[in-house]
Amino acid sequence: WEERYTRDREPFDWYQRWTGLKDTLVAYIQQNHTILMLGSGNSRLSEEMWEEGFHNITNIDISQVVTKAMQEKYRDKPGMTYVQMDGRSIEMPDQSFNIVLDKATLDSILCGEGSTHNAQKVLSEVSRVLVPNGVYIAISHGQPSYRLTYLQRPEFGWTVQVKTVQKPMMGMTASLSADDKDNVHYIYICQKGEPSDPK
Repeated sequence: WEERYTRDREPFDWYQRWTGLKDTLVAYIQQNHTILMLGSGNSRLSEEMWEEGFHNITNIDISQVVTKAMQEKYRDKPGMTYVQMDGRSIEMPDQSFNIVLDKATLDSILCGEGSTHNAQKVLSEVSRVLVPNGVYIAISHGQPSYRLTYLQRPEFGWTVQVKTVQKPMMGMTASLSADDKDNVHYIYICQKGEPSDPK
């Protein structure tokens, strides 16, 4: 990742921009929520959300190069912070965030070495830093048959809903049906339950 961000400093958005996600996400995210952007990279998603009144966004990314660049770029936006951090070990207190947003980070982890182990570590950390009834939102190209096995683990106690959003059309005018599975991104809405009472 360091090499990529050193070589290419232009903003890059995997999958979707805020406009493509907003209609689905506003049902879960409020402006006063504390938001953790997991694997933020140099996406414009946080900036676009900040412009719409979401002013408590902590962005973490494993790359020091991109984190420093984003700290500099957004230093004039109070409430939007960038911290270099590994999602497998989130250095934040338990129950710090109402929302954890992940656009392509889980997908990226699942393409790498040790993918199952690393995905499990990241999702455990996500669960830990979410408040009770907090929501982890993963925007993914992975179909439910490949993603739900990770997200519906009993130790998380998440209630998972699956939504879809049309892929942005890159200069194509062909109308593809919305139920074509190659034509959508999946939005996994994972709501954390209340802590169970120890009996």
